[in-house]
Amino acid sequence: MTLEQLKKDVRNVPDFPKKGIQFKDITTIISNPEELRFMRDELADAYRDKGITKVVGIESRGFILAPAVAIELGAGFVPIRKHNKLPAETIEVSYDKEYGKDIIQIHKDALGPDDVVLIHDDILATGGSLLAAVELVKKLGVKKIYTNCIIELEGLNGKQFLAERGIQCDCLIGIEVDE
Repeated sequence: MTLEQLKKDVRNVPDFPKKGIQFKDITTIISNPEELRFMRDELADAYRDKGITKVVGIESRGFILAPAVAIELGAGFVPIRKHNKLPAETIEVSYDKEYGKDIIQIHKDALGPDDVVLIHDDILATGGSLLAAVELVKKLGVKKIYTNCIIELEGLNGKQFLAERGIQCDCLIGIEVDE
């Protein structure tokens, strides 16, 4: 298995969720056990020596690999969810996204000052949701934050947007928006 094979197997869905959008569908790669295992291992390997104590997954597709990476790293899993989806006391951040505004939340007691956190999502587009997740996790006073994604949509400048705010995001593969 290679990163090039993984990239080749991501399905492009034109005009979803609206006309003009080229949606990058990861269901084609997560349904393949070899590719799923490869992604888990690649994502975890980069952080094995970082002391990660929690892997935070961003709703909803960040939930797919974040728990598997957490298990590989001997860490716990923490979900970041959309507004009013978590049952206990939460903190929240609102942010702008391509199609409007959104609010994400995390349980107030999910992380603490001794935690080294890896925030994971499936796709890095413009960087807005990942920035919001970093801001949310910072509110809980953790020791260190890392971020990663499976796919970077090249041309939308998400990595640059985050870098300008002091955040490095590692992505397994890059795909042009129009590919």
